[in-house]
Amino acid sequence: MPLAIAQVSPRPWEDADREINRQISGTANTLAARGHRVLIVAPSRRSDAVRETRRALRTAPGSLLPEPGGPPRVLAVGEVLPELTTARRAPSLPVDITRTIEQMHDAVPLDVCHVHEPFAPSTSSAALRYSRALNVGTFHVPTERIVSTQLARRVVELVFGRLDARLASYTATAELLAHVFPAEYRVVRPAVSLEGRATERADDGIHIVITDEEERGGLRFSLRALRRLDTSLPWRVTVLSDRGPSLAATMRADVRERIRVVGRGGSGLRGLLATADVVVAASDGTAPAPHVVLAALASGAVPIASRIGVYEELLGEGDRGLLFEPRDLDVLSAQLGRLISDAALRARLADGAAGTRPELGFARLADDLEAVYASLVARRHTPPADGPVRRRVLARARIDVDLHMHTDHSPDCATPVEVLLDTARAQGLDAIAVTDHNEISGALDAAAKAAEFGVKVIVGEEVKTASQGEVIGLFLQERIPRGLTLEETVARIRAQGGLVYVPHPFDRMHAVPDYEHLLAILDDVDAIEVYNPRVAIGAFNEEAARFAAKYRILAGAGSDAHVAQGLGSVRVRMPDFNGPEEFLAALAEAEIITRPSSLLYVQALKFLQTKATPPAARRARRERRVRRATRNG
Repeated sequence: MPLAIAQVSPRPWEDADREINRQISGTANTLAARGHRVLIVAPSRRSDAVRETRRALRTAPGSLLPEPGGPPRVLAVGEVLPELTTARRAPSLPVDITRTIEQMHDAVPLDVCHVHEPFAPSTSSAALRYSRALNVGTFHVPTERIVSTQLARRVVELVFGRLDARLASYTATAELLAHVFPAEYRVVRPAVSLEGRATERADDGIHIVITDEEERGGLRFSLRALRRLDTSLPWRVTVLSDRGPSLAATMRADVRERIRVVGRGGSGLRGLLATADVVVAASDGTAPAPHVVLAALASGAVPIASRIGVYEELLGEGDRGLLFEPRDLDVLSAQLGRLISDAALRARLADGAAGTRPELGFARLADDLEAVYASLVARRHTPPADGPVRRRVLARARIDVDLHMHTDHSPDCATPVEVLLDTARAQGLDAIAVTDHNEISGALDAAAKAAEFGVKVIVGEEVKTASQGEVIGLFLQERIPRGLTLEETVARIRAQGGLVYVPHPFDRMHAVPDYEHLLAILDDVDAIEVYNPRVAIGAFNEEAARFAAKYRILAGAGSDAHVAQGLGSVRVRMPDFNGPEEFLAALAEAEIITRPSSLLYVQALKFLQTKATPPAARRARRERRVRRATRNG
């Protein structure tokens, strides 16, 4: 099934030689050729490109997605400030970049938002923050420096929490991230262009290539190893670096004359590897460049790499290249000498790499990503079927419903059942869900008195799980005990024929299930509360609405009233219903109506009716609760 996919880079798109942008470009082109509609979202150094993106967002947002099978379209979402391109990252993204990304998500109906290296602050983290799509994140290079220097760890965890699938380019990356930010990381190996060997090569000795891509410390170390090579052997060296010929200035003349330094403005790493016999990757682990080793394997060159996790992962136990302990100059020099003088060894290692070459291309990477995307799309909910139930519901008049409220059967509420029902009727509510904390007696009492007040009552309970937040059961017959796991609580709701309704799912001020726990029960969730007026930070409601939209889960709302005056602050206008099946069909046709309310006012009323109540009245309420608990066993 063709999908609308955004591939988001944290790097300026003009940096075409950066490995992340190479991966995104190759992936985007391959996916587009398969019929997907692909956007590349990145910052830019071109003000005209940024202006064009913003103009299109204002005037023709429908044109931003290319036609199925058309080439990817690049959206330049903002100009990069100088401090964002240095190691000292800015404390936040410019407002114009975040605003453009938010507008893009509002205007473009994406199925998948695939962000790369979504560490904050970056375009990737901003795209994840505002995404309304299924979110996939790829973490590329396993470097302690990137992970350990995250100053706002809690912010990073919240950003990562929006990911529906976490991918790692290497097992070493997955293990490092799982240690620092625990979660499940699926390894999806990156790809390289399979351009192969040059058909005509100069017969001037074994060609050794060294690059400083992401490996500045390794470059100096590799050059030191060259000083120990036997100059009677046939070898020459090309260094890919923009730092100029001065790199070899301190070498002996007989070594220096064999070294050529070229900048990245020429054919680049891929062009050099077409004629390379040996490639050196000498990182000490602080800034590895596994893509250099991958590119060497794809081109038929033999890598010599330091024995760090990600390089061992690629080379195996010496099957596809040679290894040396990091910073062991003697062994690196000896390994270079072996490869220069032993043609049979070079041929054996090249043959070992040849067996893996078909798995290195972008076709394989696109296969892997399509499988990830399809697994997420398959978890989207199917809307209620267009059958007799839906047609029966649509024929009925619309009613106003509040799906979340409390009575004095909750320990933090002082509203008697009769007052709640009377107020609901006065507020024009036709139906209410009574959802006391860990208690069903108030809802049962309200249901027994509902006809007297002319208000329909859904019997519910807001259940506190052991450590995974709260979940509401609707249409219950029996109380569900608190303290069970989230999965056990959901199973108890289902066993009664009830509906699973997740309240204030991303409100960090409440007990809420985190993103991973919610994904674990996704198939059993019937509806999500996307608006709760007691949520102090509006972004939490917005996050709930985005989550419900991307998984196509029915959206509900409730006042969460702990005082009678809170009723009616939000209502769900939907067709009338009888029972859970009709309720779901009606909720699919609902609209959520809100009105401004003062959270401070509502919280003050709650305080006055609970904490500020005279001691004798509080004692009487406690005694009533004890009697109810005794009756409920």
